[in-house]
Amino acid sequence: MKLKSLVLATAAALTMTTAFAVPAGTWSVAAGAHYVDPKSDNGTLDNGLSVDVDGDVRPTISGEYFIANNVGIELLAAIPFHHDITLTDNAGNEIDAETQHLPPTLSVQYHFDGYDLPMNVKPFVGVGVNYTTFFKERIYLGNGNDLELDDSVGVAGHVGLDIPFAPTESFRIDARYMDIKTDASLNGTDIGEVDISPWVYGVAFVKQF
Repeated sequence: MKLKSLVLATAAALTMTTAFAVPAGTWSVAAGAHYVDPKSDNGTLDNGLSVDVDGDVRPTISGEYFIANNVGIELLAAIPFHHDITLTDNAGNEIDAETQHLPPTLSVQYHFDGYDLPMNVKPFVGVGVNYTTFFKERIYLGNGNDLELDDSVGVAGHVGLDIPFAPTESFRIDARYMDIKTDASLNGTDIGEVDISPWVYGVAFVKQF
């Protein structure tokens, strides 16, 4: 009798685990918004100017394909983020600049089976690579001055939590770390590195197919 009870309990547990798992071959799409929060110290350029890059929030969308149970490959995309940049010299004088960027990020992610807290939430973690391209750079330093920021490639980490409210629909909260460092040049002359390396915080609606 005890053996039968143990077998039934084990079967029930396995059934629950399978029900919680995201099966291989599943697609999901997440639509929401993310806030890019650059690190506090963004570097000092060769001419002694300290760099401060502000944050920005924009709509985002990601698609994920599960290559195995609970294991997915995700691509994050967004409309261009805009950042105001403040350059400050040793005397406290400020020069304003700005840029836009796109940060597509490809990650491999593992989604844990559900946890009843009290609902069946599903945490996940991921790691991947970020490619950031900068454009529409501008520096307010009189006419004829051209600021350029090189494209950046770096590692990216991802943690999040899916809170389901329907069998194939969830509310997501997540955070990413992106290693974004870009070489800056003014009028074709290298002037140093800008280290943005932000945390990126987001919310999204997730739909599985």
